[in-house]
Amino acid sequence: MALHKLVVDDFYDASFSLLAIHCRLEDYRLAYLLNKHLGLNLERKPKDLDYNYFAASFSIYEWEDKKFDTVWNLVSNICKKEEAALQSSGSLFENQSMVTRTFNLLPELKTVDYLIKVSNEHRNFNEKQILNNIQSIPQIITTYSVDVDQIKSKEHLIFD
Repeated sequence: MALHKLVVDDFYDASFSLLAIHCRLEDYRLAYLLNKHLGLNLERKPKDLDYNYFAASFSIYEWEDKKFDTVWNLVSNICKKEEAALQSSGSLFENQSMVTRTFNLLPELKTVDYLIKVSNEHRNFNEKQILNNIQSIPQIITTYSVDVDQIKSKEHLIFD
């Protein structure tokens, strides 16, 4: 009897573009500047993204452009969380020290501060023009397009 094997490992077709932003702004300030310079209407979602069983949460903003059937998401890539450091109990005095841990939404892009995900089935938007408009914001250090096929943790980019 013949044995048939189905291999389904790359079934996900990316119908979105991913832009990386390096800046030191707070998330609400960046959302305001993007709204102003790109003509968007990004609003913060009621719940942040939680990964690793609530170990880290990432702020997320969203705007659905019904005219062009496009969904824009601005999401923080870095979450810094302060927690108690583990230490041996062999000391005479208890002095609890705190440690700041850093979590990344996409571990492959550790240095990226924010990500913009532009979801559009037909990709009918000018990515180069968007990058130029973002780069024209004085508070932005740099911005560039990310190759989605090179990202191993694509499941973190599913926001629904």
